[in-house]
Amino acid sequence: MTITLPAHINDVKGFLADDEAHALYGYALSVAERGPVLEVGSYCGKSTIYLGLACQQKNSVVYAVDHHVGSEEHQLGEMFHDPDLYDAGEGRFDTFKEFRRNIRLAGLDDTVVPIVATSEVSARHWHTPLAMVFIDGGHSLDAALCDYRCWASKIITGGVLAIHDLFPAPEEGGQAPYAIYKMALASGLFEPIARVNTLGLLRRV
Repeated sequence: MTITLPAHINDVKGFLADDEAHALYGYALSVAERGPVLEVGSYCGKSTIYLGLACQQKNSVVYAVDHHVGSEEHQLGEMFHDPDLYDAGEGRFDTFKEFRRNIRLAGLDDTVVPIVATSEVSARHWHTPLAMVFIDGGHSLDAALCDYRCWASKIITGGVLAIHDLFPAPEEGGQAPYAIYKMALASGLFEPIARVNTLGLLRRV
């Protein structure tokens, strides 16, 4: 599968491996004709670009849900804090300016719809069925559970649920994404279709 990527893609900050990015693109491409795609946790837009390029081909859209003030691990003094994304004047982490720049440079302003809010607020009055949901938001158990409960039920039959950062062994990484992956399987609403690196992909049945 060949993807025509924007020239700046390797400069986009993010934690998505290339094989995971290509899988997101492929599955989004396969379902985007049936409805929009939504991601939770856009950060600086790397995953959004791959999802957006797929949706652009199918005249669909990506709703990119992120409050853009960083997850727990992005805050001052934490492991994944990036000082370049810290707004000293506001005294907080802020990825939205970088996100908008990356989406613009990728030519996706008419495909990506940023929603600068939490999952809970964004989903409160949401009624649009979704062809694919990608969950890559906060990795605390509360945050991951909220993301799953807000969006999993809004996926159409045959649609795709993708969950990032699956680490079955605790010593490999946080357990919250893996917990909601197991919850999705146990619900009977989803069947597994692929595992690519730390990305789990399921289909709504």
